Amino acid sequence: MPKTSESEPLLRIRHSMSHVMAMAVQKLFPKAQVTIGPWTENGFYYDFDSPDAFTEADLKAIKKEMIKIINRKLPLERIEVSRAEAESRIRAQNEPYKLEILAGITEPITLYTLGEEWWDLCAGPHVAHTGELNAKAFELESVAGAYWRGDEHNAQLQRIYGTAWETPEQLAEHQRRKAEALRRDHRRLGTDLELFSIEDEAGAGLVFWHPRGARMRLLIEDLWRELHFAAGYELLYTPHVADISLWKTSGHLDFYSESMFGPMQVDERQYQLKPMNCPFHVLTYASTLRSYRELPIRWAELGTVYRYERPGVMHGLMRVRGFTQDDAHVFCLPEQITDEILAILDLTEQILSAFDFRSYEINLSTRPEKSIGEDAVWELATQGLIEALNRKGWAYKVDEGGGAFYGPKIDLKIEDAIGRMWQCSTIQLDFNLPERFALEYVAADGSRQRPIMIHRAIFGSLERFFGIMTENYAGDFPFWLAPEQIRLLPVTDEVRPFAERLLEQLRAAGVRASIDHSGDRLGKLIRTGEQMKIPVLGVIGAKEAESGQVSLRSRRDGDLGAVPLATLLAAAGRANGERAAGLGLPAAATA
Repeated sequence: MPKTSESEPLLRIRHSMSHVMAMAVQKLFPKAQVTIGPWTENGFYYDFDSPDAFTEADLKAIKKEMIKIINRKLPLERIEVSRAEAESRIRAQNEPYKLEILAGITEPITLYTLGEEWWDLCAGPHVAHTGELNAKAFELESVAGAYWRGDEHNAQLQRIYGTAWETPEQLAEHQRRKAEALRRDHRRLGTDLELFSIEDEAGAGLVFWHPRGARMRLLIEDLWRELHFAAGYELLYTPHVADISLWKTSGHLDFYSESMFGPMQVDERQYQLKPMNCPFHVLTYASTLRSYRELPIRWAELGTVYRYERPGVMHGLMRVRGFTQDDAHVFCLPEQITDEILAILDLTEQILSAFDFRSYEINLSTRPEKSIGEDAVWELATQGLIEALNRKGWAYKVDEGGGAFYGPKIDLKIEDAIGRMWQCSTIQLDFNLPERFALEYVAADGSRQRPIMIHRAIFGSLERFFGIMTENYAGDFPFWLAPEQIRLLPVTDEVRPFAERLLEQLRAAGVRASIDHSGDRLGKLIRTGEQMKIPVLGVIGAKEAESGQVSLRSRRDGDLGAVPLATLLAAAGRANGERAAGLGLPAAATA
């Protein structure tokens, strides 16, 4: 089911609280200059240029000053001014950042005053007076660096983050969820569970998949391929580089160059690392003349791309410079749009639900003011998306004019275990690339026509999805996906030969199993296995070795008791085949 946005009162509270914070900062630190201060998903922030480095002690002082301002019940008033008056006010305060902001504002120019002591350029909305803000329902959370206008070539600012709510209970719940998010942080879990790393020596934003993470990635890819083949897709493999002329034809060099790595010179030709897979799929389509009878053509690729991300925005697996997109492109007839979109929605649900993502927020973005393509084609494409969503029975929100210049799109966000929404899947219609590359098919009447091109990614990227999935499960992966499914814990050296034979049989049956050879006491063996979040631990003592059994402890189901090898192999095979969370054996099972 779609999620709703924050309430209008809450947005007013957060926006107003950001102004209160800025006023407090400038009162305590008169040399601090303000830049921008918007609300965020869970609160607000303001960026400051200050000669003083803000500390944790400063945050406490700022909060104390904010409470004083709140208790004064100062009015927040909207004033419309001329550009000349706004500029005069700004120059009088010696606020150069505000002059830059003013230059980008169109008429009317509005500002909000906070009592008679403070003001800022702002479009609102705000509460009527600070007395409407709950002094017990906000907190200043952290200080971080930020570049002016997000450009590392500009001045580095200090960003103070805060959170604000309507009630202290809401604040407490937010803080609980924040602590839970920290516990689930994929960067920490990636290290603790030995899944992946990002090595500074190799470069920022480049992921090293360790054996355990690589095994999981392979399982994800195998599922992806299996379901794509079943849905009528064929696989492509395309190069990582191409002559720079390809990116000129596709338009990426004109519109996307800031996110591309620089070209490399090879044999008197310039080559470019690919930031996208789509031009390669287009060239594959164009390699021969197609007939309408061949359409739809569905091609998919797990294609690694490279994009220049600024240093300040890279974050674990969520924002990296080299990543693998689960790209697919469908070339179809106009009348096939609805059926193809519906099939993509079905496949998206099938894949995401395999990882326990079943709650979605759907957005449909329509034609922007600046766009290409005929009205009739846009109307047909947009109605095709709408009809597919209606047939699927998914509620959605419309972002009027929010589509790309080359076609309408559907964006899907997934909700994780603690209620966070993550942008994931995208379905994008494209009238641009077929035109740029002069793609054609022979229609039933013998004429040459342009195909409709659909871009779509379900995971978005394997890296980012892996990070989201890790946080969703808090590293406690279901049995079928766990990199190590069963760890055998021999209690004495005498039972190790039996454990080795059992390990061979488990691995031969396709179970990802290992033996803990540390020689530690049983209690520590169990604790170590639990810390690594192994789904099933198999304790082997003299009794088990003599009876040919293994005593199982399941993370999900507790003590399963002593289980014969045949029972364990059957349960593990069934769990893997069904992509199940656990073995499916009853608790305290006996031989």
